[in-house]
This record gives sequence, C-alpha cells and structure tokens, in this order.
Amino acid sequence: MAVGSRGDVAPYTGLGVRLQEAGHQVTLATHGLFEELVRSRGLGFHPLPLDTQEEMTSRLAASGTSSPLKVTLAVNKVVAEHAGPMAQAMLAAAREADVVLLTPAGWIGAHVAEGLGLPSMGVYLQPMTPTREFPPCTVTTRSLGGWGNRKAATALRGLGQQPFRKVVDELRTELGLPVMKPDAWLAQVEAARWPICYGYSPVVVPQPADWPEWNHTVGYWWPAPDPDFKPAPELVDFLAAGPPPVYIGFGSMPVVDREALSWLVVTALRRSGLRAVVNTGWAGLETAGDNVLTVSEVPHDWLFPQVAAVVHHAGAGTAAAGLRAGVPAVPVPFMVDQPFWAQRLQGLGVAPEVIPFRRLSADRLAGALTEAAGRPDYRRRAADVAARIAREDGAAGVLRVLEQLPRG
Repeated sequence: MAVGSRGDVAPYTGLGVRLQEAGHQVTLATHGLFEELVRSRGLGFHPLPLDTQEEMTSRLAASGTSSPLKVTLAVNKVVAEHAGPMAQAMLAAAREADVVLLTPAGWIGAHVAEGLGLPSMGVYLQPMTPTREFPPCTVTTRSLGGWGNRKAATALRGLGQQPFRKVVDELRTELGLPVMKPDAWLAQVEAARWPICYGYSPVVVPQPADWPEWNHTVGYWWPAPDPDFKPAPELVDFLAAGPPPVYIGFGSMPVVDREALSWLVVTALRRSGLRAVVNTGWAGLETAGDNVLTVSEVPHDWLFPQVAAVVHHAGAGTAAAGLRAGVPAVPVPFMVDQPFWAQRLQGLGVAPEVIPFRRLSADRLAGALTEAAGRPDYRRRAADVAARIAREDGAAGVLRVLEQLPRG
C-alpha cells in the first residue's frame, strides 16, 4: 500500500517485480494516477482515492506560497481529508491479501492488517524509527542532541496520527478491535517487534546503533524499468550534439509561479554556459534555447548516466537515482524529508552545496552547477558511491524478512 507522489510509488514497482520473480503474487494498492505505471510492470493494481497531483497543485496555488512548512501542512491536510475513503479502500485491497506491506504514508493499513489477522511489515524509503543519531528526517536536519533527537521523533509519530484519530477509531471498531490512543497503539506495535525494511543504502544512511534488531537497512530497491520506453529522437540527438548536459527537474513538486522558476533556470544556464535537459515535471517548467531541451517524463536510470550533473528537489527516489548513476548533484529541497537527503548528498561529497528552494536564485544555481559539473572530484566521489551501492540488493533483503513473517 503506497500513498503519495510518483516518487513514493515507483520504487515499489521494482520491489513488486522481484517479489513476483520469487513466486509471490503482488498487488500494488495506490492512487489511480499510477495505474498505468503499475500494470505496465506486470503487477496487480488496486485503486486508492486521491489524485495527488491535482490536489497538491491546486492547494499550493490556493495558498499562494512556497513556504516549506505551509506546503507540508497543506499536503497533510489533503491526506487527512481523504483518510476515511482511504481506509476503506485499503480494507478492500487487504481482504484479498495474505500479507500486507506498508509504506509510511500508508500506515493506516497496519490497523487493517491487524483487524484481518494478516501478517504485515513496513517497507520504508525514509528513516522513521526514533534514534539518538539524527533528528526526525521529515522535520529538521539540525541535531537536537541525542536525547532530543529520539524524543522528537517519538513525539512526532504520535502527533502525526492525531488528524486521523476519528477515522482510525471507526475503522478499528468496524474490525472488532479495541480503540486505542496513538501512543498505546505504537507501543503495542513496538512490543510485537513489527519488522521494517528500509529501502536506502547504509552507505547513505548507516543503520543507527540504537535501532531494534527488527529494523533492517537493506539497501535500495529500484523502480522497474518501463518495457516500452524508447527515447525521443530529439533527446537522443541533443545528447549526441555536444558535451554531456546537466539535468534540471523538480519531480512532483508543484510551484506557485512556474514562469518565474522557468526564467530562473534559463538565466542560470545562460550564465553557466552549460547545456541542459529540463524536465517539465509538476512544476510545469518551460524552457527554450539552442542549449536547452525540455522533456516530460524520462526514466532516470536511462538519462542520468549520460549527464554531467543533476539538479533536483532531493526527493528520496531522485536522490537515489543520481547516486546510482554516479553523477554529482545540486539538491534544491522543498519540504518534508528532502532537506535530509540533500544534506546526505553534501555529506557524501557529491554535491557542492544545498540550496533550499526558498533561497534559489539564478546566480546561486549557476555557481553550483558550474562547480558540480566542472570539478572532477565531485564526479570521482559520486562514482565511488555508485560502485558501493551497486553491490547491494535491497529487494533481496525484503524477501529475507518477508519469508520470516509468521503465517496463520
């Protein structure tokens, strides 16, 4: 059960394919927006409500702001408003399942699994278990001290469930389960040693020493490739027509003023003198020029190895794709966990600096691009990280834990 934007869903297509290759039958329950993505990879599909692209872009436009906090609150409000239908859709999906795998945003499904007596586990793309080693990744990158980091993450887990309290209480009553306060339910989950597989590399985020043994940092599982993908001839020609371009794209991040952002990108490219492939994305970027090509969705695993550097919003999936390709990055985080991954990229030495979106300017982007694409040490460090990641197999780690789940 995967809830969110494309980056929150696509990695599970690859995990699903690996599970099917191991003999399991897999259905991915997610938003209708991604039905083609799921079915084209040979997986079963079950619809969940909410058009995340429409809701995020419309809410952001209505708010008239690019403030990370306000955008995050707007997104949370959207999900909370759809919690009732979401819970019922998850229940319908789980009635045909033997095991339930859950993403962080799909945590309501854990109540469904409990009520139906189904084994379940977490398959997370972000570190969510409280630890002394770093603060909650969805809130801040500034350490609060060992005690503060752990306390803040623990409190956040309980607070994050409060907007869904009524829906969860109704769901548990429907399933014949006792109604519980969020903290008590989380304590019950912890006592049951509920397993979580974290789908990122320990090279990027080493497993904290204070995590319980039923939490596993297994490595990345990658989106399943599109079997029908053929690059557009104009893209192939553009890549061959000169030195490797840079890539600029902000994925599923909507913006209030797309014209201003497009102008900023074009200006930065002109000042840096670099060629670029620009992904229009949910931001609706529009660029033009002899050294710029605007594209829609292009698989990262095909495009990124052919570019000199990648500018992106530092979402978990895009950050991972850049590391896998061994290319330097210029992270421009917007909200939620993106500042966390941006900081990790800089810490690995593959990014010259982190540029928060609210501080993005043409001069700053041009300077970071010139440094990332022009200095060989960034490319060397990126290639080293890519080689280390290539030796990992996150999907195999999930399979190991899955086979150890108790079955009824």
